[in-house]
Parts: sequence; structure tokens; C-alpha cells
Amino acid sequence: MSDPSRPCVVGVDAGGTSTRALAVDAEGIVLGSGRAGGANPNAHPPAQAAANIAAAIGDALRDVDPAAVRACVVGMAGVSKLTDPAMAKVFDEAWAGLGLGTAVRMVADAEAAFASATDAPDGTVLVAGTGSIAARIRKRRLVSTAGGYGWLLGDEGSAFWIGREAVRSTLAALATGGPFDGLPAAVLREALHMSDLDALRAQTETDRLLTSRRLITTCNFESPIRLARFAPLVSASAAEGDATARKITDRAAELLVANALAAREDGEDTPVVIVGSVLVGDSPVGARVRETLSALDIRSATDGVLGAAWLAAVDAFGENAPRPVLEIR
Repeated sequence: MSDPSRPCVVGVDAGGTSTRALAVDAEGIVLGSGRAGGANPNAHPPAQAAANIAAAIGDALRDVDPAAVRACVVGMAGVSKLTDPAMAKVFDEAWAGLGLGTAVRMVADAEAAFASATDAPDGTVLVAGTGSIAARIRKRRLVSTAGGYGWLLGDEGSAFWIGREAVRSTLAALATGGPFDGLPAAVLREALHMSDLDALRAQTETDRLLTSRRLITTCNFESPIRLARFAPLVSASAAEGDATARKITDRAAELLVANALAAREDGEDTPVVIVGSVLVGDSPVGARVRETLSALDIRSATDGVLGAAWLAAVDAFGENAPRPVLEIR
């Protein structure tokens, strides 16, 4: 049985839907893992978000003395919320009950994502999930950003942006009388459960106006970021050759590349780490981004909790701290 008092660190990946934590010793051996609910303060009440992070850390330390923790790094979506002193106090109070032997360092999830993919201290991270942001990393710290202003002011190329463009293109098709194959049909099927294309094509101008109003009402009634649910429809339609969908994915890639380059210095040859549902797998946006940036060292983020744990290990044990490797339970 391992010594519960031997020095260790904790890394946390606090996302919108779940929070995961790892306790790791100086040799990179994982001593424990924990899981709790989502902790993005933009999507959850602050007290709930803080409690979920604390619960995940406590779970990871169930066989470890909390006083033995030498560093703790939490990579969190929505970390900018903690610039509000009242908000920061809520999280500080949650840490106080853990009995850790160190302060908790909160960082943007982009920092943890970058660290998960490369040992390089400098570079760029491009995130495109529900939202989007590009960040310049120096000495493993985020020092500046391009984009990342949220759905109202930015998030160019994100799943939200792609979904919004899908709905707008469907409204344009309804206004002009079609065509309704491909992307418009997919959007109307998802949003209004309309699957009879022949009936849709037979609609009068007045009927189409009513359908447009139903679509507008449905989308405006929901939380704005729910528009992201249409993004997979765009990817699928683009793969099937839909010209409108392809135009949307190409434009999304252009906007993301522009932000990534805006976060870099001229002639910079450091890695570019990409992360998020819009950029990974067989995404047409991700493929276009990789193609456009092919002259650069493009890497995909692996797991934010591993990146956060390694950042904590570097804080506590120095630059040569080994990386933890774990299949998260």
C-alpha cells in the first residue's frame, strides 16, 4: 500500500458537463482519480461549480493525505469569471475545507489543453467546441487571446456559430422557396420535426412564412448556445456534398485559422494545439484547419486532466517532472 503522506500534486479538468481530478506523485504515478458534475461558472451556479471541483479533488485524495499536496492546478472553462472578487471568494471557501497543503491555481482550460499535447513551454492553442478561442502560450501560461468573446460578441467558427449559420441558411431557403434538400431539411427535421419534404416543397409563400416564424420562435425560446446542436448537421450535410453546408464549414475554418494566426507572432515556429468537438475526428472544419496550417506543427490535445496534472507536477517538482498516464475511470 502506498504511503498516503508522500508528496503529490492534483490536476483538475473542470468542464461544463463533468469535472475530473487526478492525484499524482513525483514519479508520475497516479495515486487516485475523482469525478463530479460540471463546474463551468458560466453554466452552473458558482457555489455548485466550486462544490463539484472540491468533490472531485476530495475523491481523488481519498487514499492520500491532503496536506501532502504540493501543487494543485484547476483548468476551468469560464475561469475569467473568477476576476470578480465575490466569485473568487466562493471558490476559495470551497478549497478551505479540503485541507490541502498548497493554494489552488486556477487556469484557463486552454492552458491545460496545451500542456496535454506538448512539453513545449510556448505555442498556440486553438479551441473550438460550443465556443471558440485562440490563445498565445508563453512559459506554459496564457498571456493573450484572439476571439473567445462568448456567443453574443464572438465565438467565430464555434459549434454555436456553425449552428446559427445553419438556421440562418434555412430561413433563407424558406424565404426564397428552397431548395429544401440537404441542410435545410436536416435543420427543420431537428428543430420542428418536419420530415415530409414533398409537403414542404408544396407550401405556399404564406405557409413558408409561418414555418419561418416557428423556427425563429423555437430557436429564440432556447438558450442561445443550444444553436450548437445544429453543428453536427452541418458537418454531415457537408460530407454529403451540400454546397451551403460546405460554405459554412469552410468559413468556420477560415475564421478559426485567422484567430489562431492572430495569437501568434510573425515567423513563430512553436506548436499549435487544437482541441474541441469542431476540430477533432472527421470534422470537415478540423480537416480544413489542418490543411491551411499544414506548414506548422499541429498537435491534438489529449486530455485536459492530464495536462492540468502535469502543470501541477512542474510547479511542484520542476521541469523534468514525468507526465502521468492514465485511463480515466
